Amino acid sequence: MAHLLEHLPEIVEHSVLDTLKIVPFLFLTYLFMEFLEHKSGDAAARWLKRSGKIGPLVGGAMGIVPQCGFSAAASGLYAGRVVTLGTLIAVYLSTSDEMLPILISEGAPVPFMLKILGAKLVVGILAGFLVDLVVRFLHRGKPCEAPQIEEFCEREHCSCGEHFALSALRHTLQITGFILLFTFVLNLIIHGVGEDKLASLVLNRPVLGNLLAAVVGLIPNCASSVVLTELYLSGIVSVGALLSGLLVNAGVGLAILFRNNRPVWDSLRVLALLFGIGAVVGILVDLTPLAPFLSM
Repeated sequence: MAHLLEHLPEIVEHSVLDTLKIVPFLFLTYLFMEFLEHKSGDAAARWLKRSGKIGPLVGGAMGIVPQCGFSAAASGLYAGRVVTLGTLIAVYLSTSDEMLPILISEGAPVPFMLKILGAKLVVGILAGFLVDLVVRFLHRGKPCEAPQIEEFCEREHCSCGEHFALSALRHTLQITGFILLFTFVLNLIIHGVGEDKLASLVLNRPVLGNLLAAVVGLIPNCASSVVLTELYLSGIVSVGALLSGLLVNAGVGLAILFRNNRPVWDSLRVLALLFGIGAVVGILVDLTPLAPFLSM
């Protein structure tokens, strides 16, 4: 404890400097994301409504585009039974949320970002089609559920009435706060425990690391993807664990789903599917030659 207190000013200084240097990149990235959201958000939801049997393909492709409200919109459309379960799963698995801004602001190599985005896209589309295939097999001969959509698809965590520059600034300040707090805590732990020892706690246990990362990823808040991305960039978790957490991380989409979707067991089914797919894919990545290929 005395050792930590002695180095506390240095830890605070490093945490603040490490955070401040990425703020301009965060703002520019969010500015671009908000611009896309304001220009194409409604169109994306309309395309998803009309997607039909190719919904997982459309949902996966649209989910990978960096915009802040698509998973929330997909949750509302699924709650109204306008899109299929496979389409919703495809959107959740592919959506980028906060991962992309953090990777860009930290100067991660472009090939690495493209590989992670590509992996999320492929997993989302394939899993979505597989889920829809299983659902159709299990419900063959039964009447299709009629759409019940009203006004479920509003994007609640994006201030759509704001000018996109103000919205981007608000989002940047919010994420900067998360990063500063997490960086401080992580630096504190590293100084207290040691970076090598801390890394070995998870990196030597791929299955446990994937399961824990998937649990963190399920938290319906942007902080979870910030934590996962920063842990990977700090060498604390493996690329498979990172992928597990980012696959299941659907932003506030899950929160919107549990509020609007009925019955509740159906939302729990979505949650279980999402967790299972994310954890299994991450474990397979860590246990196969895919890990070196996807790593930074």
